[in-house]
Amino acid sequence: MIRLTNITQHYGVRPVLTDLSLAIERPTVTAIIGPNGMGKTTLLSVMAGVLSPQQGVVEIDGRIRRSTVDAELEIRRNVVFLPDRPWLPKHRTGREFLLNVGFIYGVAADLMFDHAGRLFKLFSLVTESDWPIRSYSNGQQKKLALASALITGARTLIFDEPFGGGLDPAGILALKHVLKRLQQQHGYFILIRAPAPELIEDLADKFVVLRQGKVVAHESLAGLRQMTGIDGPLSDVLATLTSPETLENVENYFAGTES
Repeated sequence: MIRLTNITQHYGVRPVLTDLSLAIERPTVTAIIGPNGMGKTTLLSVMAGVLSPQQGVVEIDGRIRRSTVDAELEIRRNVVFLPDRPWLPKHRTGREFLLNVGFIYGVAADLMFDHAGRLFKLFSLVTESDWPIRSYSNGQQKKLALASALITGARTLIFDEPFGGGLDPAGILALKHVLKRLQQQHGYFILIRAPAPELIEDLADKFVVLRQGKVVAHESLAGLRQMTGIDGPLSDVLATLTSPETLENVENYFAGTES
């Protein structure tokens, strides 16, 4: 389980997360969704340990983040965070990068070499695997970054916009199938943020909906539909929960009035 208790995070005078508490049980694919600027990336960063909240506690599988060196190291062995714009060593080859990531996470050499080969094939990077990363397109760099998270073998994956960054339709399809099977067949715990609801509607088991730095819902899609009374796609349900004024704003725009 990932448990957050009374998390407050702000940048200067602007609050982003306000006294937020949340418990997410494994194994699930949980999506963090909500309008722009509502704290989704900040929430993932706090869970991942990239940000230390001004107030509150983050607990992962019974260990409190930053409580002791041993607890934090154990969490880091089992949790991988992939930001939406990850840094990559552009002068290294894709294969060198993957193998070094696997080495850092203590993956056995024989397993690592085999897994790297399967990842390159999965993301259509076999030809490019021994090219310098600087020669990769944006989409290919995104695929390599995703592969670097998967090669670790960590059972908790926190992904910020894994379907963005120029990922092509084949890459999106492959990633969705891989994440779902890792969760269903291998017990992985996966948290993701995606800008477009249609990308995650058929992938996530649960949805954490943020608005104004607080959790307004933590439900399955069926639960969200019951809450809103909207028996439609996730995009319609989400609009009702977080932006009920959207359609009125559209009408006002075409009527030439201000909202």
